[in-house]
Amino acid sequence: MKHSVLVVEDNQLNRELLRDWLEMEGYEVCSAADLKASYDVLGKHIPDAVLLDINLGKDDGLDLLAWMRQKPELSGIPVIAVTAHALVAEQERILEAGCGACLSKPINFERLREQLKHWLQDGTVSQPNS
Repeated sequence: MKHSVLVVEDNQLNRELLRDWLEMEGYEVCSAADLKASYDVLGKHIPDAVLLDINLGKDDGLDLLAWMRQKPELSGIPVIAVTAHALVAEQERILEAGCGACLSKPINFERLREQLKHWLQDGTVSQPNS
């Protein structure tokens, strides 16, 4: 069975790039452009992992993470942040908020592959450190 990944990214080009790459890697992909769409998707489908852009225009991706961590059925899903924030302090803030990893844009697809493999080992979902 394929693992499923939710891509939360407000930039359409980045969202499509991530979707295409994930599909080529063998993942089932659903996507959302903002928090509202993310809530809708997560209400209908529970993915094995989430790729989360932190800066979603007027929305903060960490708000979605906080919401997920309050929901028992979503709290254990690994979340990998993808962000343009390259500052170490900002990345530390993202990790402390509960993301399992933080990848800077432009995305290094080898690192993304490694992170997905780490969190989705042997057909099971590894729990993020919280």
